[in-house]
Amino acid sequence: MEYRLGVLGGMGPQATNTFYQFIIDRTDAQTDQEHVNALILSDSGMPDRTSAILSGGRDQEAVYRRLLAGAKLLEGGGCTCIAVPCNTSHFFLDRVQEHIGIPILHMIRETARLLAAQGLQRPGILATDGTIQSGLYQKEFSAVNIQAVLPTPQAQELVMSLIYDDIKAGRDGDPQKFAAIHADLLSQGCDCGVLACTELSVFADKHHLPPFYTDAMAVLAQRAVEACHKPLRHIFIK
Repeated sequence: MEYRLGVLGGMGPQATNTFYQFIIDRTDAQTDQEHVNALILSDSGMPDRTSAILSGGRDQEAVYRRLLAGAKLLEGGGCTCIAVPCNTSHFFLDRVQEHIGIPILHMIRETARLLAAQGLQRPGILATDGTIQSGLYQKEFSAVNIQAVLPTPQAQELVMSLIYDDIKAGRDGDPQKFAAIHADLLSQGCDCGVLACTELSVFADKHHLPPFYTDAMAVLAQRAVEACHKPLRHIFIK
């Protein structure tokens, strides 16, 4: 059987680019043919997921229908599984999964399972307002008996600024903003932090972060390599 990864991306484009690099980095390949066979859809015209979640109604339906159309396009292209390198879009993915016949790898559930296996109990969640207010991480972490900790309102403003004003705007990101966010998590007694937005994965790829942080997109990348039955270059997670 030929396995093919479908990447439903473009949310944002730089995060999709970083995700594919993560796939390459984690595949133990010596030739082109040994790498993951992938079909990448970078749908940069996707409506903003945070705005849709917060506004509800027709805006949410528009995002759902576009995600479903993308997933069906990847399924029709011969993909055997789908990865969506966008945390906020996971608000819609269980519903999308009901209408396609190939599995969608669930970044948030995989991250929750990893932290539970590592014995971590109090992760700080760095994510968009949409992801935070939807309760996506809180729900999945609670299911494995982990208490998700949210940034204070002041720190959450910095998280959103880092995501939207910096990374989505094509900048490398302000380390001073991140330092203040990190201090906030420590003050709340967090035993780890989760980069729960793929723009923060881009930030981490450009700046050295301590092992305190787990990158949800990196978790997804390893699971994608495994789902395509390719050997791992390094086992980053178990």
